[in-house]
Amino acid sequence: MFSSVQAQEGNGILGQHFNSTVMQLGDAIKKVREAKGLSQKEASAACKLDQGHFSRIEGGKMDPTFSIVVKIAKGLGVELYELFHADAFFKEVNSSDKSLQEKLLFIEQLDKGKKAAFYSVLDAFIREKKLHDALKGVMEKVEG
Repeated sequence: MFSSVQAQEGNGILGQHFNSTVMQLGDAIKKVREAKGLSQKEASAACKLDQGHFSRIEGGKMDPTFSIVVKIAKGLGVELYELFHADAFFKEVNSSDKSLQEKLLFIEQLDKGKKAAFYSVLDAFIREKKLHDALKGVMEKVEG
């Protein structure tokens, strides 16, 4: 029988499974963090965790308690189950998307009134673009 210390040190089959599970959770946390466009510093602050502690969990070097995993999910703005199925929910993000993702994250953090005002302005720009495109199409038919 393995003790928890032996398991954590990677001795035997149980230890290998333990290390693999901790690494998978760390990889999932990293995938979610990167998909959200957050640095480790930003993510650890959002999760209300020490940056070193967060880094060790993400790196698979520390086995977090269940309450810490819940705290991480909440801080990253995902459901707990999404951490265990991160591949299905979060695809690799390329660097050109990062700026937009950072902006979207910022918008989501605005208070309700400011967020409503932002979306109102955005909706006005979208309506203007749709109107412009529609009128352009009509003018091309008339001229053509």
